Amino acid sequence: MQAHPRSRRALWVAMALAVCIGSTAAVATARSSTLHLGGKWTGTYTGSYSGTFTINWTQSGSKLTGTINLSRPKGIYGINGSVNGDAISFGAVTAGATYTGSVSKSGKSMGGKYVTANGGSGHWAAQKYVPKKKT
Repeated sequence: MQAHPRSRRALWVAMALAVCIGSTAAVATARSSTLHLGGKWTGTYTGSYSGTFTINWTQSGSKLTGTINLSRPKGIYGINGSVNGDAISFGAVTAGATYTGSVSKSGKSMGGKYVTANGGSGHWAAQKYVPKKKT
């Protein structure tokens, strides 16, 4: 018994839709997963202020807390932030700076812009710290 041409066409359309819906769901799941940024990061900043920094993050879901050690203005400041997909934002309230940017797909680098309470601004970039293996 042969299937009616309309039945075959409907079957092909249904299969194509199932493939498209499955692919879309997989992409949405991958994008909504939170990157794991906990640990130590090192980086640089340029602009109104220039220097180096070290961040130590603790992550709980999309929330980030920790410290940033700035070379200028010199000091260690508490920071709070969040990550949503590849977007990151955090602030060092006592230093008067807020940072926004994006995280690489690998979760090993990030960068963006900063603004200060006194109107300064610039760019920043950081890499996840990976300790050297002992030989």
